[in-house]
Amino acid sequence: MSDSPEQTSAPFYLPTSNEVELFTAAYRQRLPVMLKGPTGCGKTRFVEHMAHRLGLPLFSVACHEDITAADLVGRYLLTGGETVWVDGPLTRAVRQGGMCYLDEIVEARADSTVVMHPLADHRRELNIERLGESLRAPDNFMLVVSYNPGYQSVLKDLKPSTRQRMVAIEMEYPAFEQELSIVVKESGVDEASAANLIKLANAVRKLDSGTLPEASSTRTLVATGRLMREGLSAREAAKAAMILPLTDDADIQRGLAEVIHSYLPG
Repeated sequence: MSDSPEQTSAPFYLPTSNEVELFTAAYRQRLPVMLKGPTGCGKTRFVEHMAHRLGLPLFSVACHEDITAADLVGRYLLTGGETVWVDGPLTRAVRQGGMCYLDEIVEARADSTVVMHPLADHRRELNIERLGESLRAPDNFMLVVSYNPGYQSVLKDLKPSTRQRMVAIEMEYPAFEQELSIVVKESGVDEASAANLIKLANAVRKLDSGTLPEASSTRTLVATGRLMREGLSAREAAKAAMILPLTDDADIQRGLAEVIHSYLPG
């Protein structure tokens, strides 16, 4: 869990559709936003960009199966022999005004989702039961959650009562020209090299989900390009940053290595 440091310029983000306008409209109307999209397509970068663009402090939480409502709202801690209440990131965002971003929200325990409900509808209230306190969210508070619908199972999904409180923005991997600009900008490789990496990624993305549950993301393309800038060959870099992180299956790795050889020079 972290609060974002101050930055002088907005984190680089290249829009792929109308997500900036839709997100801005939701903020102005004080509506929570749910970002849906595959791993590495730019959801977190988009949130960072929009927080800076809207002038909001960002309180980020990487959700996992041990995250509880107390982790988000706060708890009593023993400090210097005294019991002291410490606000969680959600409470800090409500008290101070700001954007609270819950990344991969479906990974968190169910009680952490329920605590958001009064914040995500017309009440815009956070109930802190341990303090007997109810906080009214200021106009400059915004709740944003994200998840990867392709990765989540039937047993791990948002309840309809949570979904219907939010404005949904669906995000995908960028189109070729947009992804080319992103990879060149973020990794520093030339356009020809970036184009080859994207062609490779698109070939991997077309594989059946039964073979690979995840695909090569824009994030992995940037990482590959950065390794290439350090002197690794395109094939070495792609294997390390794009292929090996996707699977431990030796047969699938060998098949992907052949795909690498088809698209990248040695």
